[in-house]
Amino acid sequence: MPQNRITDVPGLRVGHATDLRLASGVTAILFDQPAVAAVDVRGGGPGTRETDLLDPERTVERVDAFVLSGGSAFGLDAGAGVAAWLAEAGRGFPVGAMRVPIVPGAVLFDLPNGGDKAWGRYPPYRELGFQAAAAATEAFALGSVGAGTGARTGRLKGGIGSASAAVPGTGFRVGALAAVNAFGNATIGGGPHFWAAPFEVDDEFGGLGVPVRVPPEAHAFPARALPGAATTLAVVATDAALTKAQCRRLAVAAQDGLARALVPAHTPLDGDLVFAAATGAVPLGDTVVDLARLGDAAARVLARAVARGVFSATSLPGHAPSSPLAGTGLPPAWRDVFGA
Repeated sequence: MPQNRITDVPGLRVGHATDLRLASGVTAILFDQPAVAAVDVRGGGPGTRETDLLDPERTVERVDAFVLSGGSAFGLDAGAGVAAWLAEAGRGFPVGAMRVPIVPGAVLFDLPNGGDKAWGRYPPYRELGFQAAAAATEAFALGSVGAGTGARTGRLKGGIGSASAAVPGTGFRVGALAAVNAFGNATIGGGPHFWAAPFEVDDEFGGLGVPVRVPPEAHAFPARALPGAATTLAVVATDAALTKAQCRRLAVAAQDGLARALVPAHTPLDGDLVFAAATGAVPLGDTVVDLARLGDAAARVLARAVARGVFSATSLPGHAPSSPLAGTGLPPAWRDVFGA
C-alpha cells in the first residue's frame, strides 16, 4: 500500500535522529542494495560530502546511502556516523578485505535558530548520523524531525516532506524527500495557499488550491536577515534502471520542483541541491521518452514534498516563534498560523 513517501520506491528506508534541545538533527536515506546515483547543485552556498564521485565520469557508480543534516559545516560529521553503521552491517564498496560505505551528503544552515549549540569540542552530528541510520524504516515521520528539526523558510517553519507517484505511461515509480530550509517562501503572500498547489494529490497539504488572485507582493524578494542561512536539500529516487548520466539528468529535471514550490529559489543565498538515485528494478523502454517522463514526474513529486514539509512542520517545545524577518529563532509553523 503506497504511503506517499519516497520509500514507496522499493528498496529504500529513511531514518531520523532528532535533538530538540539542539533544535537540529539528521536524516539518513538507506538503500537495501547499492543504487546508481548523481547530484545537481543549483544553490550558491552548498555544504557537501562525497559529491564529486557522483559525476558520471567517476569510477564508483553506486551509493549505499545519502545523509542530510542540520548544523552547517559541523553537520558534515553525520556522514561518518551513517558510514559507521553501514560498516558494522558489512556494507560498502569492496577494497581488498575491507568495505568502504559510500555516503554522499549535504548540510543545511540552522545554527541561529535558538537551539543550544554549545556542544563543546566535538559536535554531536556523527552520533546523530549513526542513530538516524539505525532508525531507518519504510514508514517515517514528516515535519519537524531529523534534518528538518530546526529548519525554516522565509515566513514559516520548514521541515521534512516526502511524496511519491506512479509515472504515467510507464511502469516506474518515483519518490522525493526534501529538507526544506529555504530563503524563499512555500506559501503565496501572507495566506495559507502553497505555490505547489497545482500539483497537490489527495489534499496532502490541506487541499486549499490556489487563491483567486495572487497579490503582486507575493513575488516580492524576502526582506530577511542573515542571508545565506538557507538551503533546501532533496533526494529523488526511482525504481527505473538508469546510468549515472541518466540519474544526473533526473536530478536536473527534478530541480524544477524546487522552483515550483519556493519563491524565490536557487539564489546565491541557498545551498539548494538534489540527489537522484535509481535502484534499477525496471528497465527503460524508449530511453529518451521514458527519461523525460521520469523527469517531469520527479519535478512534480518534489514540489509536493516541499509543500508537505512546511505543512507538516510543528513548533519546537520551548522555542517561541520569532518574527518572520528575524535572523534568530524559528518562525511559526503553518498550522500555528492557519490551523491543522
